[in-house]
Amino acid sequence: MTQRVALVTGAMGGLGIAICQELAKAGHKVVASYHPEFDKPEEFKKLMADAGFNDLVCVAGDVSNFDSCAAMVAEAEAKAGSIDILVNNAGITRDKMFGRMELGQWDAVIATNLTSLFNMTKPVSAKMAERGWGRIINISSVNGLKGQAGQTNYSAAKAGVIGFTKALAAELAAKGVTVNAITPGYVATQMVLAIKPEVLQSIIDTVPMKRLAKPEEIGGACAYLASDLAGFMTGATMNINGGLYYQ
Repeated sequence: MTQRVALVTGAMGGLGIAICQELAKAGHKVVASYHPEFDKPEEFKKLMADAGFNDLVCVAGDVSNFDSCAAMVAEAEAKAGSIDILVNNAGITRDKMFGRMELGQWDAVIATNLTSLFNMTKPVSAKMAERGWGRIINISSVNGLKGQAGQTNYSAAKAGVIGFTKALAAELAAKGVTVNAITPGYVATQMVLAIKPEVLQSIIDTVPMKRLAKPEEIGGACAYLASDLAGFMTGATMNINGGLYYQ
């Protein structure tokens, strides 16, 4: 099998780690993108090595900044080769009820969760189209479908991810490049598991399957969408939420 290069943003968070591992298991060369102010690449590399994943590259940048993304993609290409698979996973929350939400909290979430898709996809999509093969996978959220009180910024951004996905899929469908979105529900990342037990249980109680998603279940969906078997699937929204919401 020809080894393909997969660039994952937000790679060093709980979900990003699982995505990187599942793509590596599928035989891809993984490039892990991280924010130099917030992430710890040495800890990430050790965690990955302890799990048996050593063949990876780390690149630093700010997904909310267009020039930083261009530089990050250039570094990734120099170290690993042309980007065949892009997973736009980076995201933040700045939750607050709308009446008390500040402009900075709105702007930060829109820039990181939505504008980042333009910033990261722009430098790689045309090259994918020229080569006649590519996979772009955008991580949205169940709250981008149903909305969530206290998350007007996050819900708006994640809904925008779905619109971006569908429009770009239509543009690239004839070029051999697929564009799909995944909308996870609540996932058992370290951040979520750190929530107070009674609050976490109240969240789980809203899920018909009565559990959280395993990070590898989302990572496995990414691996599928990145594969040749998913070549006829584009513009789709893959809901993985335990029955919490039906589109």
